[in-house]
Parts: sequence; structure tokens; C-alpha cells
Amino acid sequence: MIATVRRIPFTRNLWTLAMVMAVLAGAAYFGSHASVRWLALLVICMGAMVLLRKPILGLPVLVLAALLIPLDISTGTEVKLNPAALLVPALLGVWLLDMIRLRKLHLVPSRTTAPLVLFLLAGLLSLLVGIVLWDPAVPRSGNFTLVQLAQWAIFAFSAGAFWLTGNLVRNEAWLRRLTFFYLAVAGSLAILHVLPGVSSLIYHATTFALDRAPFWLLLIALAGGQLLFNRDLSVRWRLFLGATSAAVLFYALILERKTLSNLVGVVPVVGVLVWSRWPRWRWALVGLAVLSLLFSSAALYQFAGGNAEWEESGGSRLVLIGRVIEVSMRNPITGLGPAAYRSYARMRPLAYEAAYWVEPVVNSHNNYVDLFSQVGLLGLGLFFWYVMEVIRLGVHLQSRFTEGFAAGYVNAMLAAGIGSLAVMLFADWILPFVYNIGFPGFQASVLVWLFLGGLLALDAMPRREMPIGADHAT
Repeated sequence: MIATVRRIPFTRNLWTLAMVMAVLAGAAYFGSHASVRWLALLVICMGAMVLLRKPILGLPVLVLAALLIPLDISTGTEVKLNPAALLVPALLGVWLLDMIRLRKLHLVPSRTTAPLVLFLLAGLLSLLVGIVLWDPAVPRSGNFTLVQLAQWAIFAFSAGAFWLTGNLVRNEAWLRRLTFFYLAVAGSLAILHVLPGVSSLIYHATTFALDRAPFWLLLIALAGGQLLFNRDLSVRWRLFLGATSAAVLFYALILERKTLSNLVGVVPVVGVLVWSRWPRWRWALVGLAVLSLLFSSAALYQFAGGNAEWEESGGSRLVLIGRVIEVSMRNPITGLGPAAYRSYARMRPLAYEAAYWVEPVVNSHNNYVDLFSQVGLLGLGLFFWYVMEVIRLGVHLQSRFTEGFAAGYVNAMLAAGIGSLAVMLFADWILPFVYNIGFPGFQASVLVWLFLGGLLALDAMPRREMPIGADHAT
């Protein structure tokens, strides 16, 4: 026993000496072979060492990567990756290694897990069935399987972001830090984005996430949730979140009013927050909203672009949706396979008004139609099962957390979930189609999945009374 104790310091000294020698050797080599590539590799290695010791730090890093690292990485196909897309599987790997180290290889128990896992398996099944049943008359490039795997990866990485937050965040303090970190970064970007003459200055320092509907609906949800439900919010944060909310509304209702996805995402979020905050007045507010729509629908239609906008965007989308559904009926149960419908849809010319496409490049611009075509009724049904479990979880947590940060968070993510379901009608915003919104849009949608995972984390936390004044620090 004594000999063993004496050997421990000697072994530690050997490790320390080895690390010092490795650092000195690395400094000598990199000093004479300096390059951006080696510097990036060094930063990545140092970051990996930090994340291996504290995996939860990867979540705020993912927020920064999604919003502030505008870098495209070529894959040799039409698909380009970005740091946010690469960081999600890296963080999943770090989390897996951490679980192996702690000998706790399991997911947080949740009713959302089964449908989400089955949805991913359905995607793989659709890929295999689609390859086996592929029509020989439809051209298939040599690297198309790689593109299909990239499409499935968008599904898997989205689910992975949901599980990362749900499993790595083990207490409310960390969820609060992550949320207010996101609000500080995203809120500042939103305010700068709507200021005249400033948006062009930050254009090259931000990603495509700022041009995507999920960014704005998530931001108004989290900001509004804290403003309406967190009574312990400090005055400074209240002023900042008020300015952030105003910036989102100005962007969606004024600057980008002809981009219907922004409007359709933000308005339901605000509606759900108001519905949850003032339950006694909810039906009166619904009646007021309906009357307002009845009397102002014509004016709103013209304000959003009118017939010109419909002919340019609305009518053509119905034609595209019709073509995608038509070709997908070859296999409505498991679908054509990830990313496959574009190949089938371009086999016949497509006409709309005065336009005529001999080889149409088709996107459905509807997430539900996309899912039906790619993973069939089986995958779409599993996705809706997952959605219902998330809503059930959110409603359950509403009764459990009635004040403070947690109440604001739960109501915010319920609102963001409803807003996400709405914008999915207008484009592949939440599960991007690899040929359309794709990985650039994933930088916005991944944050929605990331913060939805916070509901999972809150549900796993032990029941307790909210401490008085716990949120004053924010």
C-alpha cells in the first residue's frame, strides 16, 4: 500500500514532464512551420481538451458558431457544410466519451425519445428502400448517396441538438446562463440588423441564420417569455429584451413584411405568449384578433404584397407542391428517400403561368410535404408523434413552473414550438431540405432544437420550490 502511494506522485510527475516536453516540441515545430491551418488545428485541439473536461461549454460555443462564424466548407458536392453543422456531431462525440468515462451510458428518460429515435430510423429505412426501388430511368449521380446521407444528417443533427441540451444541462442555473447568453448575442445582432446603415456593417460577421425565420421566432419567444413571466428580471435586462422584441417586430412586420414566413412565425409566438400570460382575457383577445382580421384583411393583403406577391410566390408554390406529391405517390408509405424527390420531379417539364421549365429544379417550400416525400407517411407520422409529446411535455411543465425564469422559458418554448409548426408550412425551415435551405439554414433551425431540449432538461430536474430572488442576478 505504501509503495503504491509513493508511486502516484512519480507517475504524475512523468505525465507533467511529458506534457511540458510535448508543448515545447509543438512550440518549436509550429514556430518554424506557422500557418493558419496549423493555428486552427491547435485551437481545435485546445477546445476539444476543454470540452472533454466540461462538455456543457459546447452549447454556448454552438450558439456562437451558428450566429457568428460565416464559413462554408466544401464537400465536393452541391452541399456545403459550416461550423455549426460540424460542431453538433463533435459535441455528441464528446458527450458520448463523457458518459463512457462516468459509466453512465443513457439518455434522460422522456416520452419524446422513442418517436424521435424511430423517426431517424425511418429516415434510414426510407434511404435503403429508395435505393432498392430506384427507377432506372431517373438519373442518379455517383455521389448522390452522399447527398442523401447529408440530408439524413440534418435530421440526426437536429435531434442531436435537442438531446445535447436535455442531457448536458443538469440544473436551472446552467439553462439560465445559456438562455441569457443567447439573448445577449442574438438580441444585439437583431437590434443592429434593423438600425439604418448598420446592418451592412455586420453582414460579413454574421451567418445566414439572421436571414432565416427560425432566428426571429426563437428570439421573440425567449425575449417575450422572460418579459412576460419573469417578474424577477432586472431593469437592465427588461429594457434590453424590450428593445430586442421591438427589433423583431419591426423586422417581421415592416422591413420584411413581404417575406410571409417571418410574419407567420412571429405572430403565433406572440399570440401563444399572450394566451398563456393572461388566461382570463384569452377569449376576449381571440375575439378582438378575429374582428381585427375581418375588418383589415384586405388592407393586410395589400400590405404584404397583394396579387403580385401571390402570383410570384404563392401560386407557384402550389404548383411545386403538386409536382412533389405526384412523384412521391410512387411510394407513399416510406417515401422516395432523403433528398430524392428533386431527381424524380425534374423528369417532366413543368409549366406555371407564362413560365415553362424543361428540366425543373423543384423544392416544395413546405416542410410537411418534404417529409412526406422523403420519409413517407411512416416518417411523417413519427414526426407528429414527437411533436405531440413535446407539446404534452410543455403543458405539463407549465403547471410545474409558474414563476421566475423557468416559467418564462417553458412558455417561450411552447410558443416557439407552435411558431415553428406554422413556418414549416411555408418552407423547410425546421428540418431543412439539403438542396434548398440546407445547411446554411440549419444554422438557424438548430438553435430552435437546442432550446427545445431545455424542456427535456427542466423535466429531468428534481422537483423543488423556486428560491425567492433566484433570478435577480439576471
